[in-house]
Amino acid sequence: MIKLYDYELSGNCYKLRLLMGILGIAYETVPVDFYPGREHKSDWFLRINPLGQLPVIEDDGLVLRDAQAILVYLAAKYDAGGSWYPRDNPALLGEISQWLAFADGITATASAARLHDGLFYELDVEAARSGAHRLFRILDEHLWFGEQEGRDWLCSAPQPTIADIACFPYVMLSEEGGIPRQDYPAIRRWSDRVKRIKGFSVMSGVFPAGRAKAA
Repeated sequence: MIKLYDYELSGNCYKLRLLMGILGIAYETVPVDFYPGREHKSDWFLRINPLGQLPVIEDDGLVLRDAQAILVYLAAKYDAGGSWYPRDNPALLGEISQWLAFADGITATASAARLHDGLFYELDVEAARSGAHRLFRILDEHLWFGEQEGRDWLCSAPQPTIADIACFPYVMLSEEGGIPRQDYPAIRRWSDRVKRIKGFSVMSGVFPAGRAKAA
């Protein structure tokens, strides 16, 4: 069984729990006291991940770090239908990879602002918020143009991919870092679509989709 070294309030850990729930993958969690215990910097954890970062998984002897890398691994290994990470479609894999990198940018900005406001990290929070808004404008515009073309998801596939899972959590948690989303209507509609994926699960700060309006 997969072992996930997990912090309940981490968006990067949540994206793994989310995908594993959607795919029906059995796993167990090893809680890591990220705050206030800073257990991710402890000697025992650094032996698992010398970078001192969450998440990490262990699966059948493999130890793997980095949320985006783990998403690729999980989808490639456990998604029998091959829709979340279509290994036989190089163009789509390229699209997915660029959004995985984009998700790292969201982590470096929106998540950083959240760490500042919620866990008292010392950083230039205004620069983080400004950077997050720049990325959200790009994301919102991309999603809006996609909707005009009949596309619901980040990539050109007719179904969601791990790109959507990678970008979703810290967009949803952005207001905990003082980054409101009212000016990004396409992001709000996309977020609602993600919440309606079968098997979707929540975390603190990420709520279920509202009741669909009658036509």
